Amino acid sequence: MSGGMPRGSPRGFLVKRIILAKGPRTTSSSMSVPRAGTAVRVEPVAKVSSAERLVGLGFRYWLTGFRTGDLTCWERAWSAYAGTLGATGAKGAVTDLACWVRAISRHAQRDLETAAVDCESFCRDECVAIAMIAACQHNACPAMRACAFSLLGCAMIDEVVQGAEAFASTMREAEQVLRPSYAPVATLSALPAATTALQ
Repeated sequence: MSGGMPRGSPRGFLVKRIILAKGPRTTSSSMSVPRAGTAVRVEPVAKVSSAERLVGLGFRYWLTGFRTGDLTCWERAWSAYAGTLGATGAKGAVTDLACWVRAISRHAQRDLETAAVDCESFCRDECVAIAMIAACQHNACPAMRACAFSLLGCAMIDEVVQGAEAFASTMREAEQVLRPSYAPVATLSALPAATTALQ
């Protein structure tokens, strides 16, 4: 490839997917970047399974990429997925991840939190995102919908649910199955309830 990029680099794939998935830039409050240190740490990254780590880090990197426009965030996501699934498996997984995170960022009526890209713990929104995919994989509809309400802060969850189901299915096909009991009770109870006033 030109520009000194190594053969097999994700940049060409990422740029194409980012253009398709990113959509218009937004400056709404739901897309604001949290101040340093505001994300609540609740789950050490090292203590979760490989599948849970992929979902949590993918959510973190992709949402941070949307907020900042920094390609290195998307490259981190690509590297994590390609390192586990291989380039072919990563293409489908990253595509579905991008669609799911885009739907979340589009419909969120509350400030979403992500930890710093190199943080060793997942914050509560990252844990809820992981729990949502786990619930989808294990057909736990009430839990999955509760996660969607918690992330979005509103009842407009249909597109996010569809994206989560597609991503969860792709991860299952790639033999990346999350634990059914992932959702820490404190994570869901600590989040504000969805409000109909924001619909």
